[in-house]
Amino acid sequence: MPELPEVEAVRAGLARHLTGRRIADVEVLDPRPLRRQDGGPEAFARALRGRAITGAARRGKFLWLPLDDGRALVAHLGMSGQLLVRGTAAPVAAAAPGAHLGPPGESPPDLTATRAPSLVRDLSVHPRHLRVRLLLAPEPGDAPGGAALDLVDQRMLGGMRVTGLVPTTDGAPGGKGSPEPLLPADAAHIARDLLDPALDWTTAIARARSSRRAIKAVLLDQGIVSGIGNIYADEGLWHGGVHGLRPAASLSRRAVERVLRATADVMDRALAVGGTSFDALYVDAEGAPGYFARSLAVYGRAGRECRRCGAALRSEVISGRSHTSCPRCQTRPRARRTRG
Repeated sequence: MPELPEVEAVRAGLARHLTGRRIADVEVLDPRPLRRQDGGPEAFARALRGRAITGAARRGKFLWLPLDDGRALVAHLGMSGQLLVRGTAAPVAAAAPGAHLGPPGESPPDLTATRAPSLVRDLSVHPRHLRVRLLLAPEPGDAPGGAALDLVDQRMLGGMRVTGLVPTTDGAPGGKGSPEPLLPADAAHIARDLLDPALDWTTAIARARSSRRAIKAVLLDQGIVSGIGNIYADEGLWHGGVHGLRPAASLSRRAVERVLRATADVMDRALAVGGTSFDALYVDAEGAPGYFARSLAVYGRAGRECRRCGAALRSEVISGRSHTSCPRCQTRPRARRTRG
């Protein structure tokens, strides 16, 4: 499932291409992604026709497009969902700084995803697994075939719906890309993420330390801090020097903060190159993949050498999720002895 950097790459592209654009019509090719829409596909289309998109916002991995009537188009990408913009004349984003993000001694990562997407803008008019298409009102510079926002989803685990917005509990903006203290009711239970300026770090650290669960499970809990999935949890724990099986409550405040700061840093660096893409399913709104996979320290590298000490990385299962770690850099907690 896409994590914070991948969803943020999508959000930034949507904001760039869609802010201020009006929806002329809606084509529902498959109603299943609208299963959570009150009133069904007809209500979905009726709510969007003629509406203008005023921006693109995100909290953690939760994404929404505010509309000019005070509601929002909520989109969940699930395991394979893609939101692809086709035919717009919006300017492309400026290239990110070309810093060397990889380990010392290795070639710098490919920064193609941070440049003008000249190789990926020729998106198919009829992509496979196209489920919903929002046709945009024409504007000068659009492609001859018109502009649209497509929901493409192979596994059908994502979805869209139009819903109202509710006030944030802390009075701060709802999330990245939103100046208003509002967010969809669906996201009200989701905590702020590590890249959110409004995150209360003291509270987040305290909540993490109050749990007796493994720190890996705590990092994945979207009610404590949002946006972290398996990839960046493993990476943050390695950079923080903590094994994922250690109970969060057994860690010092300094250790928990070190892990959270390290995770935030990894996600920030991943975002600079478009996130982590392992296959064609993980692309931004312009169809471009991310290139952080080649800079990963532990995730997907079980059996290979630790980039820090050279020990063979190990993989195990924690709370139903795989966890890759270094046996030297991340000391595994001792198993509790049971009395006979």
